[in-house]
Amino acid sequence: MSHKNNDTKCVLLIDSELPLGLLANTAAVLALTIGKRVEGIIGPDVVDGSDQMHTGITTIPLPILKSTQEDLQVLKQKISSKAFQDLLVVDFSNAAQTTKNYEEYTQKIATYTSEDLHYLGIAIYGDRKKINKLTGNLSLLR
Repeated sequence: MSHKNNDTKCVLLIDSELPLGLLANTAAVLALTIGKRVEGIIGPDVVDGSDQMHTGITTIPLPILKSTQEDLQVLKQKISSKAFQDLLVVDFSNAAQTTKNYEEYTQKIATYTSEDLHYLGIAIYGDRKKINKLTGNLSLLR
């Protein structure tokens, strides 16, 4: 997927009841995955007034919205419908959070059904209007 224009948006929705360390980790995992999957979302390196180089960062705002575990479950189901299939959706669940490496994660999630998965956070990238429709009622995580 490649970053297009102002018609696209990216948001992170995170269970605000998570302990701070897990909340920060969830945001990092989601953002890393979006950065890898969306071509052009990371800008080029920049040089400051002292001629120091700074690695490029995201070229679009990345709001982190407050959610609950229950709302994340409902949202994940809603996003799975045909109407939202063009959105890039990244989820971070209890299956990932309770494993030590990717191999262990892939084995564990294969044994989970949709009902077994509890989402800590979900990132959504794509059409601004669709994302606003899904998340417009949520406030920023503060």
